[in-house]
Amino acid sequence: MNLENATQENLKFILDELAELLDVVNRSIMDAEDYDLEKYDDLKFMYDIIKQKGQLSASETQAFIEELRSVRKK
Repeated sequence: MNLENATQENLKFILDELAELLDVVNRSIMDAEDYDLEKYDDLKFMYDIIKQKGQLSASETQAFIEELRSVRKK
């Protein structure tokens, strides 16, 4: 899958993957409808870091979840 293009489908894929990688229990915070495509590059950057890093500490996971909150639509 080519994630270079900011599409709604790619956004949904990235958010679903982030939910899995971060072990998010409340998946409602990962609904693609709650994120602007304008923030796609930020979300893709987070996704790339997490995929590259692999295992995250609890504090790193919490930091990424906080960052996700900051890029959600208000």
